[in-house]
Amino acid sequence: TPLHLARAAARRLRAPFFRLTGTITRVTTCEPLIALTFDDGPDPSATPRLLEVLARHDAGATFFMLGACAARHPELVREVAAAGHAIGNHSWDHPSFPLVPSAERRAQVRRAAAALGAHATRLFRPPYGHQSLASRLDLLRLGYEVVTWNVTATDWLDHDARWMADRVLGKVAPGSIVLFHDHLYTTVEDHQTDRSTMIEAVALILEELRGRFRFV
Repeated sequence: TPLHLARAAARRLRAPFFRLTGTITRVTTCEPLIALTFDDGPDPSATPRLLEVLARHDAGATFFMLGACAARHPELVREVAAAGHAIGNHSWDHPSFPLVPSAERRAQVRRAAAALGAHATRLFRPPYGHQSLASRLDLLRLGYEVVTWNVTATDWLDHDARWMADRVLGKVAPGSIVLFHDHLYTTVEDHQTDRSTMIEAVALILEELRGRFRFV
């Protein structure tokens, strides 16, 4: 998980870790650690298949779930948690936080937290990665660490698995936080709901980084 990665780095290397107002985008560390993260789920088609790939490679991950999806599929929330992965809050239904009032932001987080229940960590990923000082302070008041990313496969676009894998492989380094989606809450084309290409890309990445990195 990103928090596991950050705490490991801070503990071992005394690296700066801005817990008060900072957003975690990556962690400075020499440890061969990478955080894989998946947004917008859970999804009844993609999430179980993704869990199989992660299990096959003994890889941990963090799933930043939408409350609306979690409420529809509570069994998947339990399955992700039972597999040992971390679960973070990604809002109820994915609004851009700077564009909604403070009361709505807080309601989004609390409603999603209720849907995730005891399985959730105190990690939050803002929808679209959008933040403002006001939205960041809302999350601070609610007691959340905010986590974004520094590597993305851009898996919401129409690229094949090899392209996505090569993009990630060319950018990852110790301490990277990598963004994927096991569901897309908003899509332009119907075919984008099929996450098979993303899952194939994850499998390629895990295979090619086997023995070189640990996924937390």
